[in-house]
Amino acid sequence: MCGRPISFLREFCYGSCEFRQIEVCVAIVGALEFKVVGGEFAAVHKFSGKILEKNPAVGYNDDMTDVIREKLKLLPDTPGVYIMLDGDGTVIYVGKARVLKNRVRQYFHASEKPEKVQAMVACIADFSYIVAPTEVDALALENTLIKKYKPKYNILLKDDKTYPYIKVHTREEFPRISITRRVKKDGRYFGPFMAGVSCKEIVDVAAKIYHIRTCSTKIGEKPKKPCLNHHLGRCLAPCAHLVTREEYAERVEKTLAFLGGDYEDAEKILKEKMEKFAEAEEFELALDYRNKIRMLAAMGRRRITAMPRDVDADIWAYASNGLYACISVLMTRAGVMQGSVNFALDEGAGERGERFMSFLTQYYANKQIPHEIVLEEPLDDELFSAYAKGKEGRGVTITRPKFGIKRELLDMSARNAAEYLEKSVSAIAHKEDMTKRACERLQELLSLSHYPRRMECYDISDISGVDKVGSMVVFTEGEADKYEYRRFRIKTVEGANDFASLQEVLRRRLAKLGTDEEERFPKPQLIVIDGGKGQLSAVKAIFDEMGVGDIDLIALAKQEEEVFTLNTSGSVKIDRRDYALKMLQRIRDEAHRFAITYFRNLHSKRSLSSVLEEIEGIGEKKRQALIAKFGTIDRIMRADEEELAGAEGVGKELAARIRKYFETL
Repeated sequence: MCGRPISFLREFCYGSCEFRQIEVCVAIVGALEFKVVGGEFAAVHKFSGKILEKNPAVGYNDDMTDVIREKLKLLPDTPGVYIMLDGDGTVIYVGKARVLKNRVRQYFHASEKPEKVQAMVACIADFSYIVAPTEVDALALENTLIKKYKPKYNILLKDDKTYPYIKVHTREEFPRISITRRVKKDGRYFGPFMAGVSCKEIVDVAAKIYHIRTCSTKIGEKPKKPCLNHHLGRCLAPCAHLVTREEYAERVEKTLAFLGGDYEDAEKILKEKMEKFAEAEEFELALDYRNKIRMLAAMGRRRITAMPRDVDADIWAYASNGLYACISVLMTRAGVMQGSVNFALDEGAGERGERFMSFLTQYYANKQIPHEIVLEEPLDDELFSAYAKGKEGRGVTITRPKFGIKRELLDMSARNAAEYLEKSVSAIAHKEDMTKRACERLQELLSLSHYPRRMECYDISDISGVDKVGSMVVFTEGEADKYEYRRFRIKTVEGANDFASLQEVLRRRLAKLGTDEEERFPKPQLIVIDGGKGQLSAVKAIFDEMGVGDIDLIALAKQEEEVFTLNTSGSVKIDRRDYALKMLQRIRDEAHRFAITYFRNLHSKRSLSSVLEEIEGIGEKKRQALIAKFGTIDRIMRADEEELAGAEGVGKELAARIRKYFETL
C-alpha cells in the first residue's frame, strides 16, 4: 500500500498542469475504509462518511490486494488519467482513458497480456486517477504527467532535439524576422529546418532582398537614428520612420512567400545583385551572393514535385522487436523534403495505438503540428485531431495512403525505422546496462533499501574559502536529469571548511522534504557525496539532526574509487569494469563539473567587479550594469565605445574613459 497523503493526488491537478476544471477523485488508501454497513460490505469515504458502493461485483485476479480490488469497483465511467504506483509510492505508469472504469480494470483481468504489461501489473501496489472534462484534456494531462514523472513503463521521448524555426512576428506593426526553437501562437513560423539548411543564411537572404528588419527595437512615435543595417541596405528603418506601413507590408508579404518555398523571385534578385557586384569588381560580395543562389537551388532540388506546395506533412513509421522500438519521421514543408529523424525507445506497457498517441503528444508539445499526418499505425484519429485543434486552433488531416507519392514516402520512413532499429539494438541494450541495470546492480552490491531511481550527488568548490559553492546533480534511472540540477552559494560557513559547507547544503536541501516545495525537489532514494568517510559522517549528522531515515546515503572517494556506506565499517570496492561503479563515477564527475563551472562564473564576476572599481566614475550601479551586459572582463576589454555606452547609466564620456583605461593596461 502506498500510504501517501491526499496532497499527493492534489499535486497532479494543481502543481503539474494548466487544467483547473479537473475533478480530483480521492481514490487513495488513506481516504477509504472498507467495513460492513447494514449487513453488507461497503466502501466508505473516511472523512465524509459517505457510502460509495455496496457489494460491488468481483471477478479479478486472485493475487490483487483487497484494497486494489475494492478501488477498482469504484472507478467512474468518465474520461480521465490513471496513475499506477509501486510499493514505494513511485509513479511507474501514466495512462489516459475514454472510460476509466473499463480501461483500468483491463490491467487486472486474468486474460493474457504482453510481457511488459505483466511485469508492470506485478509491480502495482496502488493507483490513483484524475477525472478530466474530456478525453482531449486527459490526453494533454497524460503528457504533462509523463514528462514530470518519467514513469518506468511509459514510452518516453528522450534527447528530443529542437530544430530551429524562422518566425515572422506578424502581430507587430512592422513585423520582424527571427530564429527560434520554441513555437507559440504569436506569429507565422516556418520550419523546422534540419541538417544542411542554415536558418541564418535564409534570414540573411530575406534581409538583403526584402529589407525586412531583424532587430527587436521598439518603434514609437518619435523617430530614431537609423542603425548600421539600414546603411548596409538590409533594413528599411521603420524605427526612423523612413518607410510607410503599406510599403513595409508589401515587403513582409514577399518575405512570407519566400519562406513558404517560392524561391524564384529571390533567386532572380540575388542573381542581379551578384552580376552588379561582379561588374563593379567587388568579388567578395559577388561570391557571397553566388553562394546564396546555390543554397536556394539546393533547397529547390529537395522539392517533391508530386506534393502540393501548400501541404505541410509529417510521415511517421513505427518498428518494434518486442523489447525496443524505433519511430521515424520524414518532414515535408511546402512540398520540400526537410529531412528525417529517428528515435530509439523502450517499448511501453500500453497498447500500440496508445503508445504511439502518447509519443506524438510528447513530440508535438513544443512543436507546430503540420496540416497533415501520414502513417499506418492504429491511432484515434478523431482524438488526435481534436488535440491538434486545441493546440494549433485548427485540425489535422490523418492519411493512410495505399499508393502514390505519400505511400512511397511512408515506405521510405518505414525502411528508415526498421534499419535504425536493427543498428540500434546493441546501442540501446548497452545504454540499459549503463543506466537502469546499473541502478539495479548498485542496489544489490551496496544492499540499498530502495531502488535508486532518483540519485542526487553533492560537491563543494572553493579556493581558500573564497566564493564557496555547492552543487546538486540529479540522475533519474541512471541518466543525467539536467533540468533538476541545483546550485547553492554557501552562506554561513567561514573559511575553507568542506564538511561544514556540505552540512549547510544538505540541511537546506532536506528542509524542503515534507513541504510545498517537495514537488520541485522530490525525495531521492539515494544521496551520493563526493568524498570519503569524513564527508559521509558529516552528512549523516544532518540526517540524524533532521530525522531523515528513509534515504540511502553513500560516499565515493576519488583516489581509490572506494564506496563508503552506513551499513559497513570499511569501504566497498566495486570492480572498475562494473557498470554500477561507472554510473557512480559519472554522477560524481558531473557534480564536480557543475560546481566548478558555477564557482568560475562567480569568481570571474567578482574579479571583474574589483577591476572596474579602479576606474574613476564607476560606482556600484554602473559596475553591476556592465557586469550584466558583458559578463566577463575579456568582453569589456574588446568592446568599443558605442557598445560600452549601451550599458545602463554609462554615457559616451564614461565609455571613452573605460576604453582608455583598458588601452593603457
